[in-house]
Amino acid sequence: MRRFFFLSLLAAAPALAQGSHNTAAPIDFGADHIELQDRANRAVLSGNVSVRQAEMSLAAARMTVAYTGQVVNGSPQVSRLDASGGVTVRRPDQTARSSYAIYDLNRRVITMLGAVSLTQGANTVNGGRLTINLDTGRAVIDGSSVGSGGAGAGGATTARGGRVTGTFSVPDRR
Repeated sequence: MRRFFFLSLLAAAPALAQGSHNTAAPIDFGADHIELQDRANRAVLSGNVSVRQAEMSLAAARMTVAYTGQVVNGSPQVSRLDASGGVTVRRPDQTARSSYAIYDLNRRVITMLGAVSLTQGANTVNGGRLTINLDTGRAVIDGSSVGSGGAGAGGATTARGGRVTGTFSVPDRR
């Protein structure tokens, strides 16, 4: 049954802050290396990891894919994606970058952490954390972050007093 894992590794993938995303669309993925850890119900992809579904793509140096022990139509059910190392999420008119990203498929939420940058056209917003609700398309950036600063939960460091910064374009009024 696990042989089908490669064909259906990612049963759903995120869209970037633009209303609901068709999680039924087929997903393509690639990596230089994959390690299946069946007893732990996960797979670790490393080296130039790329995931694509419909108009959305995600790229990172490494990704851990957690799946339930449940198999539906020959496919394991993916519950969470954890990406690290130069994470980039792209849609046709938006790009988000960060150090880490977590996609909770059950909640349909993407959380990007550490030196977050969200760009749409000439508009750019920077912060420490970006949360994207895939059902509503709502994206929230705040200044808290994984980065330098005091020790936080799980050994991560959290920047204190971070701010959201950015640039908004202004229409040419000539």
